[in-house]
Amino acid sequence: MKRLISILVSLIILVILYTKIDFPRLIEVFRSCNPAWMVISLGMVVPITFFTGWRLKQLMPARAKLSLWEANKLILAASVLNMVLPSKMGDIAKAYFMRDRGHLSGSLSLSIVVFEKACDMLSLLLWCAFGLLLYPQKDAFFWTMTVGILGGLTLGLLLLSSKLFAQFFFLTARRVAPKKVAEKLKTLQTSWGEMHDYFWGDPAQLARVAGMSIFVWFLHLLQIWLFILALNAWAPPLISFALSPLAILAGLLPLTFAGVGTRDAALVALYAPYFGAATGAALGLLCTSRYFLPAIGGLPFLNQYLSTVKQLKKRA
Repeated sequence: MKRLISILVSLIILVILYTKIDFPRLIEVFRSCNPAWMVISLGMVVPITFFTGWRLKQLMPARAKLSLWEANKLILAASVLNMVLPSKMGDIAKAYFMRDRGHLSGSLSLSIVVFEKACDMLSLLLWCAFGLLLYPQKDAFFWTMTVGILGGLTLGLLLLSSKLFAQFFFLTARRVAPKKVAEKLKTLQTSWGEMHDYFWGDPAQLARVAGMSIFVWFLHLLQIWLFILALNAWAPPLISFALSPLAILAGLLPLTFAGVGTRDAALVALYAPYFGAATGAALGLLCTSRYFLPAIGGLPFLNQYLSTVKQLKKRA
């Protein structure tokens, strides 16, 4: 039901957005695109997936013996499930995949997935803060966003670096949260504590994973800038690195299906000073392809994981 509601919300936002856009102009934007840049930008999905899989391999303990090929299959299969399961449950299913294939315990596999997602969010916030701080045309909106992003980045770093602060944060959140949410927070708190013990026990591994996370998100933002070039439009790289993370954050709001709608509207609004609404809408469609292409690539590997998904649904 939640998935249907999110799809409906996405459709409503898209209908509102496209009624304000010259649709023939949108078609013309794609017709006049640069084929070479389009192939290169869409092809960025391959190195992004590869390095994300390499990071997952680095996250695993040596005894797990997770191959790079297996890590990439897990990443792609999770991409498929994130398209059909609510609340990024594909990433949670990935933890069950790792456990059931005998790589490590269930609690540690969940801790690794939690840490992986935390690294993704902090890396995104870091690039966003970097871009916003250097963004030349600041107004009240961008100062507000800058303060908010820096606050979120600081909170995330404290949660990752201080076990005591993390315990205080989760205990406080559980007191004020509804019962169902509080139960999930309790599970997350346990996994978070195990994550601290695991990763801070090996600072070198922690540094490798953090560096790779920042690099992977650089590739994500570079891909979006290459999309702009493919559409024969222009925004300075620094500007794009400031604006595109804000659009990605808008797409992470738990309102729509895979961020469709909110992300598109944010791209049209944020890039309005640099190109027209039709080009912004085309950029939104290309950004959506960043999620669908890995999902398509993961379809051949999904069948071997379906039994795990069924078990996960029974426990939900």
